[in-house]
Amino acid sequence: MPKLSNRVQTFTDSVIRRMTRISDEYGAINLSQGFPDFPPPKAITDRLKEVADEGPHQYSVTFGAENFREALAAKAGPRLGHEVDPDEEVLVTCGGTEAMMSAMMTICNPGDRVIVFSPFYENYGADAILSGAEPIFVPLVPPDYHFDPAQIEAGFRQGAKAIIVCNPSNPCGKVFTRDELLTIGKLALQYDAYVVTDEVYEHMVYAPNVHTCMASLPGMWDHTITCNSLSKTYSITGWRLGWMIGPAEVIECAKKVHDFLTVGAPAPLQEAAVVGLKFPQSYYDGLLETYTKKRDYFCGGLTRIGVEHNVPQGTYFVMVDISRYLALGQFAGWSDQQFCEWMIRELGVAAVPGSSFFREPVNHLIRLHFAREQATLDEALRRLSRLADLLR
Repeated sequence: MPKLSNRVQTFTDSVIRRMTRISDEYGAINLSQGFPDFPPPKAITDRLKEVADEGPHQYSVTFGAENFREALAAKAGPRLGHEVDPDEEVLVTCGGTEAMMSAMMTICNPGDRVIVFSPFYENYGADAILSGAEPIFVPLVPPDYHFDPAQIEAGFRQGAKAIIVCNPSNPCGKVFTRDELLTIGKLALQYDAYVVTDEVYEHMVYAPNVHTCMASLPGMWDHTITCNSLSKTYSITGWRLGWMIGPAEVIECAKKVHDFLTVGAPAPLQEAAVVGLKFPQSYYDGLLETYTKKRDYFCGGLTRIGVEHNVPQGTYFVMVDISRYLALGQFAGWSDQQFCEWMIRELGVAAVPGSSFFREPVNHLIRLHFAREQATLDEALRRLSRLADLLR
């Protein structure tokens, strides 16, 4: 049998999706893969019912239906500090995942380098490899996940063409401050590099933290490719609607990449989602209030159980420290992956091993999420309370 490509030997399948498969096998509560278990806004699903009868059911314009791009530009423009041209500066993609991949393939040549913060959402390393680039990892240091600007500059000095910034950050929930983003932006300008941002959790930023779009900072519009998605904001992760917004010359080239990757995002779902893009600010205020309550409730429950964890500044993810359990005799020599599989089998709760997010040899953290109905969170905490028995 002929040999396969070298690139597919350099990364694994998604650990997150793998944990979901194991969770489904055992009927566990899935707090690993980050999708809500509650319905999308009714206005969006009502519109989808109408679209099922009315259409469109055929291809839209490959780079996005006109009304969708116009609604998207109107929503995103004020946050980006730029009057976004829906024809020249917007590309609609099959989810934020494709937006990131298209961005990387547009700006990277084989052999280029790209700076990636660690911990990182697992797709970023694979995106770099699939686009022919070499990732340079810069650590975000717990517990506050700060970074050393000198290490970023060292990456640019090694020829990094871009830096990926997930803000708020999956998996650790860090929200980059304006000053931190200014530091990153200054270095990107100094070394004439791009900043590729993933801002899918932009509406899940907990007070007193504030979300700042990199593209809105002085001089950064021409150096920023903003990737985003409807998945988390409207609880429609299965619809696979995302986008890239950036300078016209970048988007023009990205359209070609996107066209041959997927042709276009689903036309009927774009039509149905337009209503969501036109929601008033009160919707986003309500979304933040809901997730703030879920964060406080879930983190409070973990604290009462005695589970050590961080308190995320944004997103709906929590990093849990399992060091005390791994120090017990019954888990001697175990990896975080093995512990997560034990949790699924014995506790009925699925998490993601933290080692899948870190370049560094981290084996003591796991990731949970709280995008679940109240009853689900209650049952998950009840099951997790058995962890306390291990320490008695």
